[in-house]
Amino acid sequence: LKILLNLSNKMISNTKYGIIDQSNYNNELIRKAKKIKLLAFDVDGVLTDGGIYIDQDGNELKRFYAQDGHGIKIIQTIGIKTMIISGRVSKAVDNRASELDIEFTVQGSRDKLKSYNDQKTGISLEEVCYVGDDTVDIKLLKNVGMSVIVPNSNPILNDHDFDCMTQRIGGSGAIRDVCDLIYFSK
Repeated sequence: LKILLNLSNKMISNTKYGIIDQSNYNNELIRKAKKIKLLAFDVDGVLTDGGIYIDQDGNELKRFYAQDGHGIKIIQTIGIKTMIISGRVSKAVDNRASELDIEFTVQGSRDKLKSYNDQKTGISLEEVCYVGDDTVDIKLLKNVGMSVIVPNSNPILNDHDFDCMTQRIGGSGAIRDVCDLIYFSK
């Protein structure tokens, strides 16, 4: 736990506006969130806890957090588009994306910036918030209007500057933290 806290403290110092904290939103972060028209995010380690569960028949299972799903549905009610960009391919992701009416789903991406651009969303990168946790996310994080990482991110992300970090870890409310920020900024 002490090591995790030390890593989190180092990561916080590499974010421009600190942790997303509903009781104390930073004015600059609110300004950025107001411009967001599309929330994009990774799956493993962001929308899930990063664990990959495989049953005795070889079926892959993922654990999703209900509050994250509810947050996605809430921002969709105010016209925010949603997108999954995952480095892996999983039927569980297809099912969750369908259940949540996520407009764009990309799996098997090794270049997430290219994957975003290939989707032809009609939304400029300046109007995108991306939430990531690993090295494959860096290029897209560096090119969006609002870049967000999670406390359980790969420590290599410590060497980069991003806008903020969620208060909760991936798969336990991280996406809900971002959805609430976007929703309350509007």
